[in-house]
Amino acid sequence: MRSGRGGTGTAWRWMAVLAAGFATGAACAQTPWKPEKGVEIVVGTSPGGGQDTSARFVQKLMQDKQLVATPMVVVNKPGGGSSVGYAYLNQHAGDGHFIMLLTVPLITNHIMGLSKISYADLSPLAVLFEDYIVSTVAPQSPIGSSKELMARLAKDPASLSIGVPSLTGGGYYAIALAAKAHGIDPKRLKTVVFKSGGDSITALLGGHIDVMLSTTAAPVAQLRAGKARILAVAAPQRLAGELAEVPTLREQGTNVIFSNWRGIVGPRGLNAAQIAYWEDVMARLVATDEFRRDVERRNWVANFRRSDAMRRFLKEQHDELRGLLTDLGMVK
Repeated sequence: MRSGRGGTGTAWRWMAVLAAGFATGAACAQTPWKPEKGVEIVVGTSPGGGQDTSARFVQKLMQDKQLVATPMVVVNKPGGGSSVGYAYLNQHAGDGHFIMLLTVPLITNHIMGLSKISYADLSPLAVLFEDYIVSTVAPQSPIGSSKELMARLAKDPASLSIGVPSLTGGGYYAIALAAKAHGIDPKRLKTVVFKSGGDSITALLGGHIDVMLSTTAAPVAQLRAGKARILAVAAPQRLAGELAEVPTLREQGTNVIFSNWRGIVGPRGLNAAQIAYWEDVMARLVATDEFRRDVERRNWVANFRRSDAMRRFLKEQHDELRGLLTDLGMVK
């Protein structure tokens, strides 16, 4: 820069231009964003399943309450343990008009080599609720508590047949984590894998398995009919309503918490304004009376987490499940 009065004036003019540019950039970065066209809620499973049902409930409630001004549709992209859905979502990188409802397989499928996309490849928006895992036996079962169940497994891990709705679902991981907590090799457990919670509860009531680990839907329906007993729930504290008398695993000496949480993510590369928009929408969604009633009716827990908290939660889940799946020889 040249010395002298003219040089100094020129320098100040350039500094003013740069300052104005930075201010404009900062203002643009803080400009609120909202959808300008239809929004797609992607589901990585076929219509009719738990994720699809949850997504359609969320979509309807957001439209009914006018939380999103533009049309919204649910788009099913089944295949590859939801990896087809993740890939489709990321074809729209940086586009806030595409969001996805998902659960635990986002973590486990990547660890197991079933999907190339991990939680770090997406934009976390919010965790909506958690569906905690319960352990269930038939009414006539001699197993009176989760403490008795774990004592029998500690003595002989293969002495009881344990039904789980799938090999990549919360029921399987919950019993494996419980086994680890008691020094039991999870690979020695006699697990029987079914296609759904309905199939596993049918096997339990038919006397084909001794205990089942699953989310609450199928067991609670049989509990109401007096056809099942729920031994424990893998929640941090007891649930409300009809499961209020069911003790937690922690109360019975097993320090394990596990749920099939439901979360919302966007494609990779969403900016701060897009993330803030969807965080606000989801916060208003979980505050509605309709959402609260539905969560209570289904024995879920509305543990709402915003984007940053969801990112930390997913990291914790990843670290815990990677350790478990490593022990099980399922990491690729």
